[in-house]
Amino acid sequence: MRIGIFFGGPSREREISYLGGKTAYENLDKQLFTPVLVFVDSLGNFILVDESKLYHEGIRDFYPAQTPQTLGLSIYIESLKNRLSATELELLVQSVGTPILPADFSKYFDFAFIILHGPDCEDGAIQGLMEWYKMPYMGPGLLGSSVGIDKIAQNEQIARANGQIKKMQVVRWQDWNTDQKQAIFEAAKAELGLPIVVKAPHQGSSIGVAIVKEDSLEAFGKAMGQCFFALEIDLTNWRKLNDEDKHEFVQKIANLDQGIAYPVTILETNQTIDHPIDLIQCLDLLNNSLTHSLILSANAEDQVLLEEFIEGQEFSCGVVQDDDGTAIALPPTEIAKASEEQTFDFVTKYKTNTVRKHIPVQTSLANNQNIQRNIKLVFEQLGFCVVTRIDGFLTPDDRVLLHDPNTLPGMSPASLIFKQMAEIGLNVSQSITYFVRQSIRERIRTGKGTIHLRALLTDLDDRIAQRVAKTLPEQTLVFEANEESFALARRAFSKLNAAGEVQAIPMLKISETKTVAIPLNLMFKDRIEDLLNGLDKPKHPLIVSTISNAKGIIERFGGRI
Repeated sequence: MRIGIFFGGPSREREISYLGGKTAYENLDKQLFTPVLVFVDSLGNFILVDESKLYHEGIRDFYPAQTPQTLGLSIYIESLKNRLSATELELLVQSVGTPILPADFSKYFDFAFIILHGPDCEDGAIQGLMEWYKMPYMGPGLLGSSVGIDKIAQNEQIARANGQIKKMQVVRWQDWNTDQKQAIFEAAKAELGLPIVVKAPHQGSSIGVAIVKEDSLEAFGKAMGQCFFALEIDLTNWRKLNDEDKHEFVQKIANLDQGIAYPVTILETNQTIDHPIDLIQCLDLLNNSLTHSLILSANAEDQVLLEEFIEGQEFSCGVVQDDDGTAIALPPTEIAKASEEQTFDFVTKYKTNTVRKHIPVQTSLANNQNIQRNIKLVFEQLGFCVVTRIDGFLTPDDRVLLHDPNTLPGMSPASLIFKQMAEIGLNVSQSITYFVRQSIRERIRTGKGTIHLRALLTDLDDRIAQRVAKTLPEQTLVFEANEESFALARRAFSKLNAAGEVQAIPMLKISETKTVAIPLNLMFKDRIEDLLNGLDKPKHPLIVSTISNAKGIIERFGGRI
């Protein structure tokens, strides 16, 4: 089966998607599937690319390549759309691969493995496009996707599903962009108390999340601006900057983990600007009588969600489905921060390794089971399917409060969903095979292209059964108890699993004469210290019960338990 791996996209999470594309490509079971890479640029072009495009630090390292139009800055393609002619833009797209149209998708692949995040990618837009062209795709359908992208709707629906009580407020841009900021802050403090959690409702990967801890309108205003993707510029200070500092400032706006992203609009002049250099020129030309300027992302949020700060243990829990659609909550992962001041934000998630992860949550068996019950209930009631990761808190008085369902979980090798699948005995390649297979099963339930999809599913099931029944020669993978050797072993382990020609047996070298076999779940630990601490420990009762619940999935994709 030809699998179109869709990565990139137009949202602020495109770099996370880029990492996920590499994971899917490297870990797709080559005995079952042929990968076809489809890079989705931020203008909405679908481009067939070769594997070399996956091995850069990020998207901007290969697209757009440095040209006279980039003017020495690191930018995305949307910053060039008004600087290039239609022909020049077309040639630029063709320089990275072969553009294709949705009507021709079926010529190149049989299934769309969507690893796209954020607006237009997880909200039903790309899913609707796939359904229109009768292309089966990975993940939840239109209903689950549309709910899963909207944090405001999620809060309301989760409360209806499990009865949880969590205070929240919604602030609209038209109300915030007035002289009533102090009144809004006072109302938020009166209703929610401090700290206040401020969220951009349609963003993921913790982009557009801030916590206001101090009783400060300035701090609150900064958090609101961050989540509205609005930036106030002190023009008095701007006029004192040299050229180098101005370039650094407009470059940060283009960096998706630091700025509000281009295009932007200067509200005082209603000018929409695509390129950082143009922003410098426009700010320089603003009337000298102005002391401040407000710029707004073209993809700004219209509302911001305010929530009460929840004290407790933070966790994330995936849900999968058996063939008949029965939801099965995976073992929840506790996110244990290094300090109370640390926030599990974009930088902490993707650019540092300072957060510890415990599976299951370090609490009683009853509490872990209650987390799973709530997660499963919300998954079912909110119309999700295939796979979803739902976050939450376990409070000191043992209440479970859920938020932020993620219908297309991140797919880096260290992603929580893969750690949790490993706990029940499935490696990354087997998990991806599950995602493909169950997605086809769920597309059949919609009653569209049913006969074709049933045939596709039958053929895939036969191939999976043959794959699982095949006895492979064993190949040991010996590594030492240090971080570098462990990292290399994990990479080699995944590569061998995906190739499907041998059964990889990871072995930890204890001494010159002794090695010990390492179980699958320990190969997904972040640190060698965590692996060593897990040796010789019996399976947690929650893991045992989850394995029992997921028996059908495990046997279909991994073989005998």
